[in-house]
Amino acid sequence: MKIYRSIVLALIVCILTPATFAKADKLNLNARCAIAIDSNTKMILYEKNADMIVPMASTTKIMTSLVAIKYGNLDKKFTISKKAASIRGSKVGYKAGEEITLRELLYGLMLRSGNDAAICIAEGIAGNTEKFADLMNEYAYKIGAFNSHFQTPHGLDKDLHYCTAYDLAFITSVAKENKVFNDIVSSKDVGSGQYGFTRSYHNINKILYQIPGADGVKTGYTGNAGKCLVSSVKMNGHDVIFVVLNCTPRWKETKRMYEYVKKNYEYKKMVSKGDVVYSGNVLNGGGKVKLLAPSDIYIPCSKNKIYSKKVIVSKDIKSPILNNNMIGRIEIYCDNQCIYKNYLLGSFITK
Repeated sequence: MKIYRSIVLALIVCILTPATFAKADKLNLNARCAIAIDSNTKMILYEKNADMIVPMASTTKIMTSLVAIKYGNLDKKFTISKKAASIRGSKVGYKAGEEITLRELLYGLMLRSGNDAAICIAEGIAGNTEKFADLMNEYAYKIGAFNSHFQTPHGLDKDLHYCTAYDLAFITSVAKENKVFNDIVSSKDVGSGQYGFTRSYHNINKILYQIPGADGVKTGYTGNAGKCLVSSVKMNGHDVIFVVLNCTPRWKETKRMYEYVKKNYEYKKMVSKGDVVYSGNVLNGGGKVKLLAPSDIYIPCSKNKIYSKKVIVSKDIKSPILNNNMIGRIEIYCDNQCIYKNYLLGSFITK
């Protein structure tokens, strides 16, 4: 793929210019760290100490699930070891010697916060928890969660087991792209007969029952981390991720953050998939190039901000140009600060 390094501003369009500005509400959550982000664009809608490195307890299991889904066979059976069966903290109650499919273990992990499920998954995929933690760190680095480090698959307190609220929200947004993960964390109850499981599972995540549109994700608690909660809520068809860490009233404060976002933001469609956002001449060979949006672009817009879009293209686009090559990009700005970028697809038209 050819990369054009020399760029020029091709188009600036104001797309939201409210005549009057309503001052956004202020929100001070009773949490050490908190954040709300749009799952698709990763735009931050609210944050408090979002870059502070802190322990995250069983919300760790979001990454455990991601790694398990990536490397494991959901229908393969793993044997519960004595180490898994005897782990302290929250457990499903698996007995040593039981054989459980990875799919069932993931339900036990995420709905019941089973530390026994976490160890069995780690041992079944990587041989032991230490090697599984290496996979977790490798995956975190690969997706861009650079301020996180994992030592265990369950999240019990360890000196070098930590993350930030932003990283945790970002990891969750990646997990939400996976249908298997979504199906698990959005389930309230799963009967043993549904997938041929050894037992039934009830989701202990109260947020599923307290906020309309809530579809996950994970609770957590340890002495060092305090009470933690990562939530996902469908708002106008879009996932918003909410994280509170070291937050005793975690249900209440998550609902306050949800109400804040609901009151102060609304989703607006900036561009539709296939829209021609730029048209220009090709330097040699004649003809024109059109740049098309690769997908619908929705932005959560603050009700007291001004938004604009820019199209960035090369100064010297030359033929031949293959249709659907990534050429140029579109940028969305909020009060002159870039908040979103995406590539554009080239379409060559002869004279």
